[in-house]
Amino acid sequence: MKKVLFLLIFVAFSELGFSQNVDTPSHSSDNSDEKIYSDTEIKPEYVGGITEFYNFVGKNYRVPSFRGLKGKVIVQFVIEKDGSLSDIKVLKDLGHGTGKEAVRVLKKCPKWIPGKQSGIPVRTLYALPISISS
Repeated sequence: MKKVLFLLIFVAFSELGFSQNVDTPSHSSDNSDEKIYSDTEIKPEYVGGITEFYNFVGKNYRVPSFRGLKGKVIVQFVIEKDGSLSDIKVLKDLGHGTGKEAVRVLKKCPKWIPGKQSGIPVRTLYALPISISS
């Protein structure tokens, strides 16, 4: 039986030792509107709470049919100022379509309540670890 187990932590990159804010590579660092924060005063929030987010991913993620598939897929994304998800990237993939499936599911994700810095919505970097065992 195939299972998808979600780690009950939603890992912000600040916990992984990254800097407090990251400039997007395609924009000038002089434009503070384009900075991506890994830690904010008010964290982004999925409408309905993090448990609902895990339920959404769990209902929509289809584990590829490959016997003995086991491990973690890690996906990074940006929660935009309007709550949409962008810049979805697979940081760790198990192969057999596991990373592509995570991207597919996150592209379907409803908007979040964005993170805020000094009361202003900002772009926030997040990572989602997905544990898979079959």
